[in-house]
Amino acid sequence: MEQNTENIKSQMRKGVLEYCILTLLRNGDAYASSLIEKLKEAKMIVVEGTLYPLLTRQKNQGLLSYRWEESTQGPPRKYYSLTEKGKETLVEMDNAWKEVVESIEYIKNK
Repeated sequence: MEQNTENIKSQMRKGVLEYCILTLLRNGDAYASSLIEKLKEAKMIVVEGTLYPLLTRQKNQGLLSYRWEESTQGPPRKYYSLTEKGKETLVEMDNAWKEVVESIEYIKNK
């Protein structure tokens, strides 16, 4: 039972990860390692192997752009930012999230 519960939780997190990435970038540009750190702080466990393909997909969809910035520690960092399309998509996702939460609350209270 425990293994199944963890799998369900993992699938639910994956389902909202793209939304979380856009939401984090709403607050300002960030590089992948800082996104991973913030997601881990929020208990949205994610590894680089999961994050990079999502960032690439969102960039290819025109939701994100990136720039290289020199780092005082190590190689240059790729900073991601929301595009106008990304900001519009995030508004739509905010609305969709509210609807999902309201629906679940409705069902739970029946």
